[in-house]
Amino acid sequence: MYSKTKIDNSGKALSKGGFKSDDHEIESEIVFDDYRRAHLKPLTDVTYQIQEWLAGFDKNFYIAQRLKRRPQILRKMKRFSVRLTQLQDIAGNRVIVDKNSDVDALRGFLLDRIKKEKDLRLYRETDYRIYGRDDTGYRALHMILEREGIKIELQLRSAAQHHWAESIERTSVIYGFHLKENEGDKNVLNYFKSLSKLFYMLECGREPSAQEKMELDERREIAEQVITESRRGKILFGRVNEDIMHTLEQVERSRQSSFNNWVLIFDWNSGQFVTWDAISKDPVEAYDSYSRVEHQYAESDGFEVVLVGSSSVAMIRRTHSHYFGVDGYDAILQSLEQSISGFSTRRRLSPEARRLLHTLSRKKFWGRNTVSYSTLRNHYCKSIRDFEGAVADLKDHDLIDEANNSEVISLRPSAHELVNEYL
Repeated sequence: MYSKTKIDNSGKALSKGGFKSDDHEIESEIVFDDYRRAHLKPLTDVTYQIQEWLAGFDKNFYIAQRLKRRPQILRKMKRFSVRLTQLQDIAGNRVIVDKNSDVDALRGFLLDRIKKEKDLRLYRETDYRIYGRDDTGYRALHMILEREGIKIELQLRSAAQHHWAESIERTSVIYGFHLKENEGDKNVLNYFKSLSKLFYMLECGREPSAQEKMELDERREIAEQVITESRRGKILFGRVNEDIMHTLEQVERSRQSSFNNWVLIFDWNSGQFVTWDAISKDPVEAYDSYSRVEHQYAESDGFEVVLVGSSSVAMIRRTHSHYFGVDGYDAILQSLEQSISGFSTRRRLSPEARRLLHTLSRKKFWGRNTVSYSTLRNHYCKSIRDFEGAVADLKDHDLIDEANNSEVISLRPSAHELVNEYL
């Protein structure tokens, strides 16, 4: 629709505030919105495609998409002195798997399928897993895909890498600085770099030494002190009401769709949602809703407006967990033992049992809302090779409702929190 020069000039004017006139400012806003809007349909198409492929992937996974926020885009342009058309992460997908070795398996799985596609190609790969990014220690494998001339960033993360990323986002809310963008005190940033390094060691099978653990704890204590003394350090000790999940699931059921777009508004001042709305799947309508709310709730006033899309709200809770609230806690930052405790819980279930558990949870088969064994095995879980073994594993962990007869299955309602921990 526009030349690259026009798009770049509009981005430059918005990021630096260099407007020649009111008309120039309005035109720059229109060009920026049209350019970012053009990313949404190719992004959604790729998300659909990857979700279909992953039905044949024999490991546990979560996937969601997001369109990069306007303030993030403008900050990144200023920070790196790049042009708007040079940014390759305006449209983004995220897939989380259990282990770092699963990331390698997923990469190979996707590459085999991308090679067979005419309208999708791998543009570039960047692997941050071994060394981490210099500024923060962020680790993940990034695959830049191209569809219809639009770049789409696909992030592949292990559970540990994702836990680190969500931890730094959660801390950013408490602290009041964008830590992943290298803002804030160096002591806080150094703690997260050290934590990332130790996570990587654990994923490689090497137990950190007592000295390394002590040094991490020392850095954590220093970072906590910095955050506590900051302007936000004593404010955000709220907890998001768990009822929001039930409300969103009800909305999701009423829409009866395999994919939904959601606009969420998060208030950094209180650590709470303002609202979370299901919006149109049509890319133009979805983008217009997003842009309208984005202008209404400004980041400068402490709000964060995000457009995410996924097959289920439960999936988004896993891929973007820090938006679901800042829990009440005594310590701002988790110790190493607290951080990795969730991973040991996940390992107690076999991968196939976790896939079955995820299916039952995602399809809302709880209590009296049962599904027959044959439907579950032959329709929803065709890719699970040892179906009977997976069922037995869930029964051993007391997650299956034993009140049901032998022909149907559902999850125990009283095990809701436990299921969330396993997932």
